[in-house]
Amino acid sequence: MKGFGVWLLAARPKTLWAGVAPVLIGMAMAHADGVFHAGAALAALAGSILIQIGTNYANDYFDFVKGTDTADRIGPMRATQAGLVTPRQMLAATVVVFGLAVLAGVYLVYRGGTPIVIIGVLSILCGVLYTGGPFPLGYLGLGDVFVLVFFGPVALAGTYYVQALHWDSSSMVAGLAPGLFSVAILTVNNLRDRETDVRTGKKTLAVRLGPTFARIEYVVALLGAAIAVPVVVCLMRGGHWTSCGAMAVLLFALPSVQRVWTSNDGATLNATLASTGKLLLIFSLLYSAGWMI
Repeated sequence: MKGFGVWLLAARPKTLWAGVAPVLIGMAMAHADGVFHAGAALAALAGSILIQIGTNYANDYFDFVKGTDTADRIGPMRATQAGLVTPRQMLAATVVVFGLAVLAGVYLVYRGGTPIVIIGVLSILCGVLYTGGPFPLGYLGLGDVFVLVFFGPVALAGTYYVQALHWDSSSMVAGLAPGLFSVAILTVNNLRDRETDVRTGKKTLAVRLGPTFARIEYVVALLGAAIAVPVVVCLMRGGHWTSCGAMAVLLFALPSVQRVWTSNDGATLNATLASTGKLLLIFSLLYSAGWMI
C-alpha cells in the first residue's frame, strides 16, 4: 500500500461518520429555523472531519510510540505500527491536518467570534490528549466522555451557532444522539481491544469495568440516541415529531447488537464497528429529513 491509500487507511474512513453526522443534523435544524448559512455549514463540516482525522492520526502515532499498538493487535491495520509510514511522518501528518482544521476555523471565528475559538482550541487539544501527553484521556477511561461531548453537543450546537449566530438549547440536547452513537462505536473498538489493552495498561472502560459493562453500554447508547434524545428534543421544541422516524434505525441495529453481545472475535467486532458507523449515518439522514418536513 502506497501514497494516498496509506493516509486514507490511517484516517479510519469507516468511523468518519462520527464527524459528519452532528454537522448534518445541525444544518437541518438551522434550515428548518430559516437560519441556514451554506458557507458556515461547509466550513463546520470541513473542520469537524479534519479534527477527527487529526485525532485518528494522533492516535496512530501515540499508540505506537507508547507500545500499545503491537504486532498482535486484532483491529484494523495501523499505519505506523505496520511500518507503512514512520512515526515522524505520522506526527507531521497530524500537525498538517490539525493545521488545515485551523484554517477552516478561521472563517468560523470570523462569523462566530470567541466561542468558536474556545471550541476549536479545546477540540484540537482533546484530540491530541486523547492518546498523547502524560495523562491521555483514552488510557484513563475518559475517552467515552470526550467522544460524547465533542462528537455530540459541541459539534452539533456549534454548527447551529455559526449559522444562526445564537445558541439553541435544543440543538445541544439533539447533539447527544450522534454523541451516543459515537460512544457506541468507541465501545465496540474498546471491547475488541480489551485483552491487548489490559497487557499494555490502557484502562478503557471495557478494561476497568469489564466486557459485560461494555456490551450494556453499547445497547444503552443506541437506545438513548435513537429513542430518548429525539423524543426529548421534540418535547422541547413542541413539534418536529416526524424526526422521530429516525427511531427506525433500531431495526437495522439488531444484527450489530447481537454480534456485540455474543462475539469476542476480532473480525466480527471489526465488522460491527463499521456497521455501527453506518447506523449513525442512517440515523442522521432520517433525523435530518424528518426535522425539515
